Parts: sequence; C-alpha cells; structure tokens
Amino acid sequence: MSATLNPPLPHPEPVAAPAARLTLKTDGASRGLLDGAWWPRSRDLLSELPALTDVLDPLWGRITRIAVNPKCWPVIPRQVPVDGHIVKVGWFTPEIDPHKLLLLSYGTGRWDLLVIPPETGPESAARLMAAASDYDAVPLTASALIAADARHAVAATDEPLEPNEAWEYEGGAAAVSAAVPHQPGRASRPSRLIVGM
Repeated sequence: MSATLNPPLPHPEPVAAPAARLTLKTDGASRGLLDGAWWPRSRDLLSELPALTDVLDPLWGRITRIAVNPKCWPVIPRQVPVDGHIVKVGWFTPEIDPHKLLLLSYGTGRWDLLVIPPETGPESAARLMAAASDYDAVPLTASALIAADARHAVAATDEPLEPNEAWEYEGGAAAVSAAVPHQPGRASRPSRLIVGM
C-alpha cells in the first residue's frame, strides 16, 4: 500500500482591515452640530466599528459607547469587540438623527459624526465629508446635509422631481437651509481627513 503525501498548505497571510473612511474637524472653539463624517463600507456595525475606533481611540481617547438610530442599521449588537476593549452600543429612535453616530469616550467627551450611507457615490461622499467638517458652513443636522446633497445631485442631473420632493426642495415642510454643502471659492478652516479607499 502506498501513501500519498500532499504538500503542506500555505499559511494564510493576515489581511489588515481597510482603514476607516473618515474626516474630522480640527480642534477649534466652535464644534457646531457635527464633528466630522464617517463613510462606512457596509451597514454591519460588528465589522465597521473596529476600523473606526482604531482611528478615533488615539485621537479622542478610548471610545466606550456609541448610540445610533436603528433606521439605518439592520442589526444593532449590544456590544462590539474592538482592539483591546468592548464598545457598548445603544439605539434611540426619536432622539438620534438616522444619519448620525454619537460616540462617547469615558471621561473625555462626546462626538457626533455624520454617517454617509455606504451606497453613496464617491463624489457625493466627498461633498458630504467636506460639509460635515467645515467650521464656516451653515450648521445643518446630519439628515439635512444628506437631503441638501441629494438636492444638489438632482439639480446637477436636471431630472424632474416627484411632487413631494419638489415641494420640500422649494421650501415646503422642511424649514432647513437649502444650502448645497460644497461652496466653491470659500476659504474654510482645515479639517483632518483620514480616508481609506
């Protein structure tokens, strides 16, 4: 009887998780409504949160808790293991904007990030990231920034709006400034940009 020897299988090389696609305001006197923007690659907090905390922990102190609105996150775990610690996750429907992530660092502070939907195109995401980290822009909520960018995209393509969208675009129910986040020619304070594509 003869034995067949198979060559040993190669050891898999560890693959580093992609860097967080993130932009943050630099330190300044007025924070505004948002401290920056995060563009996750998916709607899976278990896989997305570790890359985010890898960047934020050294800058802001260990992130210990986050809060989200469940509208944009299909599964919300109670805890997410990240490098060396656990981040507790809470969800609040009416209190938190659906497009915002609230981060808490024990004893250090609170930060609010615009969450750009993963399916957003690169041009739109870049406009939203710039708007969320601009100190001099009109302060808008996370959802208002998303809506303003959607209006900008529609205006750029000259596609007709649905009746409800046209009503809101022309100043209907939403009494929010219709300012487009990107304003060419305006000088703004620098933001800290950390983008991993």
